[in-house]
Amino acid sequence: MARLIGIMGEPGTGKSTSLKGLNPDETFYCDCDGKGLNWRGWRQQYNSEKKNYVKTNIPKIVIKYLNNVSEKAPHIKYFVVDTVNNLMVSDEMRRCREKGYDKWLDLAACVWDLVDSPVSLREDLTVILLFHTQTEMTDDGYMFTRIKTNGRKTEKNNIDSKFNWLLRSVKVDGKYYFETTANNSTARTPLDAFSEDLIPNDITNIINTMEEF
Repeated sequence: MARLIGIMGEPGTGKSTSLKGLNPDETFYCDCDGKGLNWRGWRQQYNSEKKNYVKTNIPKIVIKYLNNVSEKAPHIKYFVVDTVNNLMVSDEMRRCREKGYDKWLDLAACVWDLVDSPVSLREDLTVILLFHTQTEMTDDGYMFTRIKTNGRKTEKNNIDSKFNWLLRSVKVDGKYYFETTANNSTARTPLDAFSEDLIPNDITNIINTMEEF
């Protein structure tokens, strides 16, 4: 079984930047937003010639690449999907003229398959899924943040619950952090994984800590 990490956050809070420390020779990057990475020199690190980068917003293609990496590319240790939300939105827009409930079932299924896929993948692979967030007021009158979803069926699946490692990216006083525990959100990490609620947003620190569990 592969390891699974979720990173959720608003735009500009450092989700993609947190991946900068990954070794490009061991990483496959699915650019679902189609805007590239946000640090200087990324095109030399991730490109089609190195066979570690693809630009697509079609869920079935992402799943296909993920399975191929697991089965045929043992040198790849990290598979990144940035962002899952654009997969959902793009799939919805491509089918916006379709009537009926089936398209919403298909949309929910493709997202669920992506989140559930690590169960059947090789154990030395880490799947890193990036999400946008939505914040709403609860019935108790406080604000609560979770992974943003499209459609009630996807929301009902509660994909946040599939993660033991779900980091929330935040910006505090001009610096970028990961929130490691629930603070009116679904952020979570295993008990005693980190001694602080906010840690620097470096994904390699998360991966190193995961190896202890």
